[in-house]
Amino acid sequence: MSFTSARRENRQQVSDARALRALAHPLRLALLNHLMAFGAQTASQCAEVVGSTPSNCSYHLRSLARYGLVESVDPVDGRERPWRSTATGLRFGRADDPNLAFGVESVERMLVEKQIDDEAALTRRAVAQRDDLPAEWRDASMLAGYALRMTPAELRDLGERLDALIRPYIGLTREDAPEDSDVVAVHLNAYLHPDAVR
Repeated sequence: MSFTSARRENRQQVSDARALRALAHPLRLALLNHLMAFGAQTASQCAEVVGSTPSNCSYHLRSLARYGLVESVDPVDGRERPWRSTATGLRFGRADDPNLAFGVESVERMLVEKQIDDEAALTRRAVAQRDDLPAEWRDASMLAGYALRMTPAELRDLGERLDALIRPYIGLTREDAPEDSDVVAVHLNAYLHPDAVR
């Protein structure tokens, strides 16, 4: 883990067509997600987690840097340089954004679908490893689903309140993290049920 010091929050909206296309590569998205979760890492450290080579990760990290999504950090020991995300969170451009070029909507949709697949895979890995966790982590973990009856305004309000509750715990920006804290994945999805009668 490489949390060196807390940073200022920077939730980035990615709507530039070239940046969206750069993120369309699954390895780049995996690298960026890893850096946002664990802080500054070298290409070698990233390679171990994302299942690639250090040279391939270095290439893709430089590609992400061209679009301002990651930046290099001064090496601690003078050898391999770490990279860090420039954002502490991402939102992809909306399909109704008039600044999006033709065809970018499909790239945005693909990125969102990839995020959903990655989150599901991460959850499956967590469930598979659950029995190996200390009891306090097993007891604290939660997987819950709810069917709520709400208006769009209530849903927006709920999302904003949940976001406000979660935001102080973001790993890259938290300054008061206790010694026994660790990285926890939280995924919230709220949307009109696809089978709802409209």
